[in-house]
Amino acid sequence: MPAWSVLLALLLLGPALAPGFVLTYDMVWVPDLALRPDALGTGSGLPRAVPSDAVVAVLDEVVPGMVLQKLVLLGSLVVGGLGAARLAPRDSLVGALAAVTLWQWNPFVAERLGLGHWPVLLGYAALPWLVGASRRWRTEGRAPAVLPLLVLVASLSASAGLATALVLLVLATRREAAQVSRVVAVAVAANAPWVVAGLLHAGAALSDPAGAAVFALADEGSLPGPLAALGLGGAWNSEVLPGSRAGAAAWVTTGLLALLVALGWRRWWQRVGAREAGGLVVLWLVGWGTAVLTWAAPGAVGALAAAVPGAGVVRDGARILVLCAPLLVGVAAQGVVEVRALVARAWPGPVPGLPRFVVGAVLVVWPVTVLPDVAWGLGGRLEAVAYPASYERAAEAVAEAGPGDVLVLPLSSFRAPAWNDGRTVLDPVGRYLGRDHVASDELVVSGVVVAGEDPRVVQAREALAEPDPVARSSALARIGVGVVVRDRTAPGGDDADSVEVAGSQLLAEDLVVTEVAGGPGGAEVREPAVPRARAAATAAGWAAWLAVLGLAAWRGGRSMRATRYR
Repeated sequence: MPAWSVLLALLLLGPALAPGFVLTYDMVWVPDLALRPDALGTGSGLPRAVPSDAVVAVLDEVVPGMVLQKLVLLGSLVVGGLGAARLAPRDSLVGALAAVTLWQWNPFVAERLGLGHWPVLLGYAALPWLVGASRRWRTEGRAPAVLPLLVLVASLSASAGLATALVLLVLATRREAAQVSRVVAVAVAANAPWVVAGLLHAGAALSDPAGAAVFALADEGSLPGPLAALGLGGAWNSEVLPGSRAGAAAWVTTGLLALLVALGWRRWWQRVGAREAGGLVVLWLVGWGTAVLTWAAPGAVGALAAAVPGAGVVRDGARILVLCAPLLVGVAAQGVVEVRALVARAWPGPVPGLPRFVVGAVLVVWPVTVLPDVAWGLGGRLEAVAYPASYERAAEAVAEAGPGDVLVLPLSSFRAPAWNDGRTVLDPVGRYLGRDHVASDELVVSGVVVAGEDPRVVQAREALAEPDPVARSSALARIGVGVVVRDRTAPGGDDADSVEVAGSQLLAEDLVVTEVAGGPGGAEVREPAVPRARAAATAAGWAAWLAVLGLAAWRGGRSMRATRYR
């Protein structure tokens, strides 16, 4: 079983495991991520990378960032696959192998890899294990030792944390109020960093309604979005859509899954039991229903995101399909077992010219055959690359500069640098520099502009609109910006006249570093201070998170000692 899971993961990642960093859309890893204020939730922007950035910033002090990224990618696939085997009938090797394949080789995994949503993939990997741990907590009244760690790993982003909390509430609770309270306490504590930070940014947490239509569940070729969602597909970005999902193979996949579910449904329900089966059905309905809602009524979703702080987290319809995976894989694996039994009853003896193991092999590998173009790093899209040497020199120059945050220019969110083979990625400059930075959070998707939420970006635009370099420098200093880094290779980045600021130029390569406070007549940099109440609330959120981590370590230590002396 582990060998099959590892083989699938290696085949899927391919060049991503070579030396270098995989940079694609939201997946921006750097050699040494700094523990900046925005990683803790005290920055000016919404806490989109809380607590994931803080966790990486701590771990890459022990494990190099490049190695850590590969461990995360490989581990999320292998651990998730091995957990999926537990969703299959225990007495069927073919069923377990089929569950591993279905879990690791599907549109959801491929599209989230392409979009760089590694925290979502970690939550996805923890999900089948969380199903089993929740069952034990509900039936035995005591949480398994691994459960706190699973919840933390599965809650490294807002969307993943919401899905994890919902799984716990649906599968781990009983009618007793005490059990419900314990489950809620664990779910809230594990998500406290981003929840608290989000509440503190509630005034900026209203999303542009235009984003709902952009990020909604999408059709895949001729396959309508609701049908694509049945097979865990339908990501909004056509650039990460595997070519095979745009053709007849997507219809074949959907039909085969529907057949397996129909054949396995009854036996699966009997094996799992009404309580857990009903809970998994509820999760599936929430996941599929929410995804389809973004497809059918993006206007309503957009209005909700524009009126309710934080509601924009559900506008990426396909991402919430993570809730559908345990039911789909568990029932389909049962269907594989039923098909194999039907074949055995129809041909009890050897079939001439057809070894018996061939039927089982086909049932195990068919998901790979209908989605072949995601092999080897999504067809090469996940190629690992090296950062240019100018990035390290820019980081050294910024470290030597005076106080203040970094403004990254040009003010656009995504880049497609030649050194990344033209692949689109969220601008990595700010994260590489090791200092808190201001960068555009405005998105442009297929010509549609989705406004950002960070008020300091608006202030920076106003500062750059001043008529001369000295005025720009002074205006930037007043909002706490002490250094400007301009990427000349990005579109618009070579237009020095429009963004010239007074100051000392510390580096003039592909990245131009300017210390703005040193210009003639420049104002002193006013470093933004975090209000005490905000700092205290953030610390309380992190204290709750650390309490769950401490519980995980304590329970894990007790379990290891008990095993050693047993």
